[in-house]
Amino acid sequence: MIAVLGAGIAGVTAAHFLKAAGEEVLLVDRSEVPASGGSGAAGAFVSPKIGKGGPLQELTNEAFAFAKDFYREVTPHAFHADGVLRIPKNPDDEEKFESYEAYNYRPYERWDAKKAQAAGLHNVPGGFFFPEAGDGDAREICRVLAAELPRRQMNVERLEREGGHWILHGADDRIEAEHLVLATGYESDLLDLRYLGIRGLWGSRGDYSTSRQFPISLHKDFSLSSSRERRVKLGATHVKHPHPCLACDGRPLKALEAKAAEITDTSDFRLLETFCGMRSTSRDHFPVVGPVIDVPRMLEESPAIVRGAKVPLIHHEGLFLLNGLGGRGFVFAPLMARMLAEHITKGAALDKRIHPDRLFWKWVRRVGRTGDKDSK
Repeated sequence: MIAVLGAGIAGVTAAHFLKAAGEEVLLVDRSEVPASGGSGAAGAFVSPKIGKGGPLQELTNEAFAFAKDFYREVTPHAFHADGVLRIPKNPDDEEKFESYEAYNYRPYERWDAKKAQAAGLHNVPGGFFFPEAGDGDAREICRVLAAELPRRQMNVERLEREGGHWILHGADDRIEAEHLVLATGYESDLLDLRYLGIRGLWGSRGDYSTSRQFPISLHKDFSLSSSRERRVKLGATHVKHPHPCLACDGRPLKALEAKAAEITDTSDFRLLETFCGMRSTSRDHFPVVGPVIDVPRMLEESPAIVRGAKVPLIHHEGLFLLNGLGGRGFVFAPLMARMLAEHITKGAALDKRIHPDRLFWKWVRRVGRTGDKDSK
């Protein structure tokens, strides 16, 4: 049996693909409700990444191509491919759009100010419109995926490897599993995972009532969804302050509302509900997918690694990660989950861009330079 710990978008997609591969799977979460953390607060915008190319843009767009089809097939009522318009953040960014265009995901359309105006936008020079992109209902997507899976509510306090199995210990309960997938997001304190450099990235989202019709979604330095049933979503995932609730002074959406009002009529927006949560991001902003290095054992058996010695890596048996999806969790999760499931069930090689091992040697050299074994 394979236990998947965490019922956010990473965990439910991992469990989905493992079950599809014929494995016995158990989804474990501390909450009765899927997506009770950062995933539930997400805007779940699913769109390509723009930029000047490079591995991260390429991987993001590969994940987008897979995700849009996955949601259309598996959760069609909860994914709305109304298209997303990517707008320059500022005049400097507007100049860069010319250099971005050669690397755009296709199909796309180049919009000018006139076309943006026709869509109800003002003070917008235009942008790139991706017709296959859209947004989803984050909690509904996770609920539907979780509904097909055996589930157990348990607050896991510690992990232990015993007799060829992983033991998940709760206050008054335990679960035994041959394999374990950690999809716990930014809360990664059950094992020594310092080398991953997982950090929290705070996001806020508001659902608003409105009588206005927004036919498309847009993304600037915030995101605004198309309208459905007289509702829109407004959100962003940018706050890196260590105390995000203090940084927003109790009004997490105030700045976003002001930005939205600069480019469209928000006069009848009425806040219905606020969602906030922490996403997880890795040190290099790529997802972290695959086996887990046994850090204490590596440091104990090969202390010279902090001085640059190279030795074979030692991994925890039967333990895997799906983490570090950042603010694009609903873009990355389906493809990353399928890759992980194929690795676990078929022994398929993992893409080097997402393999957790890539982060270990840089981290351990940093430990050697600083002499601080708690180095992040």
